[in-house]
Amino acid sequence: MDTSTSYLGLRLPHPFMAGASPMGYSLDAIKRLEDAGCAAIVLHSLFEEQISLATEGRVAHVDPLDPEMSGKVSAFPAAADYKYGPDGYANHIVKVKQAVRIPVIASLNGHTGESWLKFARVIEQAGADALEFNYYDVATSTDVPSAAIEENVVNAVSNLTGAIAIPVAVKLTPYYTAFGHLAAALDGAGVAGLVLFNRFYQSNVDTRTMELVPQAELSTNAELPLRLHWLALLHGRVRASLAASGGVATADDGIKPLLAGANAVQLVSVLLRHGPGHVATMRQGLERWLEWQHIDSVASMIGRASFQAHPDPASLERAHYIRTLQSWIR
Repeated sequence: MDTSTSYLGLRLPHPFMAGASPMGYSLDAIKRLEDAGCAAIVLHSLFEEQISLATEGRVAHVDPLDPEMSGKVSAFPAAADYKYGPDGYANHIVKVKQAVRIPVIASLNGHTGESWLKFARVIEQAGADALEFNYYDVATSTDVPSAAIEENVVNAVSNLTGAIAIPVAVKLTPYYTAFGHLAAALDGAGVAGLVLFNRFYQSNVDTRTMELVPQAELSTNAELPLRLHWLALLHGRVRASLAASGGVATADDGIKPLLAGANAVQLVSVLLRHGPGHVATMRQGLERWLEWQHIDSVASMIGRASFQAHPDPASLERAHYIRTLQSWIR
């Protein structure tokens, strides 16, 4: 059977790749991922704030050394708290590319379309096979309309795809008014892939200090259905490759995004829990499933559970909603 797939124009031996995570910091960890059979790796993210601080001496458009602005930027990490600065990140790409044979995808994390995106050219020159743009922006202003927010995303991506030749994937949160329209607009802006979804790291409340505090927890497969829903809606309706990110904990979980329409499946939490060797478990589970279903290739299974074949996806989505509510009637 043929387990290969194509993602961002890259031919992968199977769909399971390592998503952006702390595993990308260490050359040794990256080698172990390759040895375990990982199809590709997305390196940890370089943040917009790191680049603007290094090139302009500013964070969030202000001088972090200005006492009057300390309240605005004091919550950001200091430059020394990051594993790599911009130059170190580029050097890390060079070393990773020399050490492994699998595709290496760099990651930029930001929320504007400003001059920091020029650093993408440095990433390209360092030898990255592709770039994942993790666009993470929570609209906290009550004055900005939804159309302007989505326009900002598209403009930022257009600036990026126009600046470099390597493929660009965009990783997004699902919280847009018209996500399908945004996906189509990004497709038109030249993205090679869409990654669904960035996790929305919500704050918690510390009842002792009475303050909002950040928290990070590994994902569970309770998060997977949202990814499946939008993969199924977008499959066949955009040219870009689709990747699932978040909520894949078992081999069965890894099969579902492919059936919904994903070309690749990014693994993070499951690898942090069980180690790089779990990639083999995922691939073996996929192979057993293909054999059981008498399907000879991953390519022929992708999108079988999508909305593509239905004449009216909106009515099917509405019908599923009603059937779900009715299923609780006793």
